[in-house]
Amino acid sequence: MNTTLINDQKPEGKVSQGMMENVLEQFTSAAQYINLHRDIQKILKITNNELVLHFPVKMDDGSVEIFTGYRVQHNNALGPYKGGLRYHPTVDINAARALAMWMTWKTSLAGLPFGGGKGGIQLDPSNYSITELERITRRFTYALGDNIGPDHDIPAPDVNTSSQTMAWMADTFMSTRLPAKRSVNQHVVTGKPDGIGGLEGRDRATGYGVFLSIKKYLKKQNQSLLNKTFIVQGFGNVGYWAANFLEKEGAILVGVQDASATLYNLQGIDVSSLNDYVNINENRIGGFPRAEIIDSAHFFQLDCDIIIPAALGNQITEENADTIQAKLIAEGANGPISNEAEKILLKNSVTIIPDILCNSGGVIASYFEWLQNKNGEIWQLDDTLKKLDLKLEESFNSVFYYAQKEGIDMRKAAYCIAIKRIEKAYIQRGLFP
Repeated sequence: MNTTLINDQKPEGKVSQGMMENVLEQFTSAAQYINLHRDIQKILKITNNELVLHFPVKMDDGSVEIFTGYRVQHNNALGPYKGGLRYHPTVDINAARALAMWMTWKTSLAGLPFGGGKGGIQLDPSNYSITELERITRRFTYALGDNIGPDHDIPAPDVNTSSQTMAWMADTFMSTRLPAKRSVNQHVVTGKPDGIGGLEGRDRATGYGVFLSIKKYLKKQNQSLLNKTFIVQGFGNVGYWAANFLEKEGAILVGVQDASATLYNLQGIDVSSLNDYVNINENRIGGFPRAEIIDSAHFFQLDCDIIIPAALGNQITEENADTIQAKLIAEGANGPISNEAEKILLKNSVTIIPDILCNSGGVIASYFEWLQNKNGEIWQLDDTLKKLDLKLEESFNSVFYYAQKEGIDMRKAAYCIAIKRIEKAYIQRGLFP
């Protein structure tokens, strides 16, 4: 294993570089708006720690592959680093930096005792067997070593990772502790299966939060979800659960897109039927018989009320923003809208529920799981969803009314609230030594 602590690295791809530029511009805009102390600006513009890990794993055929994993710890002024691990070809140091920063703002906005971290492995999981993915995950966890821990840095699932991934991580980490310390390290990760300390309802928490954010926004406009049309980019965990809850409230899914296809049906796509199909079709929507296949380039311009980008970053850009007809975008993914695209959308009177608010249901539920493990408790599904609703209600109202009071968009409002909380911590604590 080769572990490298790095301070700087050249950009490793246009997508991740764009994400980094987005998050820094968003931060700077809000920091200037609230007149954030320039010394605190310096601190928050950089990451605390960055790890690049190169580690070997034996494949099923006996050969050895070298993988590159990342973990970036942005800031822990409010508590342990917290954030997901993704398995995707676009994972690199800049992507991890940007996502870690977004996690810092997200946990702060939600009022959680966490900071922000993010990471993952640069790979396409569809190219590996389940046994290979297990060995990759366990080797990565071992390589991370004491750089993660239940009171230091707590990973969670993200793109292409799941409760099973977290189970392997937890087991590996706990197995490397002294026997008397193993059980007290169960909350080293969140998003675990419920059989090994996971929280009932954690699987749907992010999508449920997206649904709640949309519902709460429409309620402020004296509207309901009944007969509202929506499209979803990405039909994984977040996209499915958001669509599921929206459909139950009377909204109609008319379009969905993933890497395999773009589907459209003006009469509506049944969410349950599509999910059943995806489960037997290698998690792909391509080939679903009850919808028309359309050109992927036309997806965001479909006639609908609500767009939910729930896949990767920088999907809505200045090239396609002006064609968007929907008047509400709920960011299920992190950073799905470029800053240039956002300027176009706001000019066109499109409301954006920002990622650090809209998809915060996942990290809030992760906090509940972390608490459950620390206290030796078992929470029921109804408890989880009720507590999640209350927490999101508090966050949503603070952002909505701040934006109205200041006459600014919801993203800037969310950033201002999040950054002020971190600023307060630095002012009260000071710097050591």
